[in-house]
Amino acid sequence: MATNPTKLRALYRSLLRELPPRPILASPRSPIHELLHKNFLNQQQPPTASRPELTVAQAEQFAHYLRAQRQYTTLLERYNPGMGMDEEERVRLSARRVGMNLPVEFGTEGK
Repeated sequence: MATNPTKLRALYRSLLRELPPRPILASPRSPIHELLHKNFLNQQQPPTASRPELTVAQAEQFAHYLRAQRQYTTLLERYNPGMGMDEEERVRLSARRVGMNLPVEFGTEGK
């Protein structure tokens, strides 16, 4: 990798920013966090067969990919709000959208 520590630090932080957050001090680093940390920490040493070097260009591409995946997920959730709902809830909301209320079924009065 490049020897510019400021650029490497910024790239490392941008990669961590795109990964799912983890509670501070609540759990150990995830495997991807560990891999990134070791790779950026050991970038001064020459690569070996067991530890290939992650180049700056590859890391930047990976950061762009992670950012695109996060944006894709955000857009998917925004424009498909019923994805996480069960069928009954989706039908109820669809009926409400056109101005109807579903009848109360026997045994579901408490809901």
